[in-house]
Amino acid sequence: MKVLGIDPGTAIVGYSIIDYSKKRLDVLDYGCIFTEKDEDMPIRLEKIYNSLDEIINRYKPTDMAIEDLFFFKNQKTVIKVGQARGVITLAGQKNKLNLFSYTPLQVKMGIAGYGRADKKQIQQMVKMILHLDKIPKPDDAADALAIAITHINSKNGFGGFERGDNITKKLEKLNSDKIKLSDYKKLLNSK
Repeated sequence: MKVLGIDPGTAIVGYSIIDYSKKRLDVLDYGCIFTEKDEDMPIRLEKIYNSLDEIINRYKPTDMAIEDLFFFKNQKTVIKVGQARGVITLAGQKNKLNLFSYTPLQVKMGIAGYGRADKKQIQQMVKMILHLDKIPKPDDAADALAIAITHINSKNGFGGFERGDNITKKLEKLNSDKIKLSDYKKLLNSK
């Protein structure tokens, strides 16, 4: 199964392509689609659509996993991101992909097994799960990888990535709303 993970936006759309076969995750590509803020919205949306269409035709994914919109304080921002998400969804639909949406909480749980994990913790887990040398940049691309991993975990019935370390139980024992990244790394490495 090849999954296209998407972190929607108007200025930056993060994308990733992960191939999952024989219980192995292989990163085929990741990056961002950029649009200029001074361009008219229809032009920006067309660029997003055309770029995604090209990526889909190059890698032939079966599934598209998109992060759901979360609450924005600025209504103009949520409307613009909603337009971009619509164009992204259309690209997937026109290419006959199976479409799935995940909330930010589902992504945190799917990657870290911890709903209050922060961005750095998620990025560290993406690096670890995918056996990468460094955390993917920019953040939008790392988020797209996290969304694709969450989808693969969801389809395979994993609550989080199959690590065998019961990270969720360890975190529950902390009885805390927050944990530092350095403490999280120690927790991951403990037996």
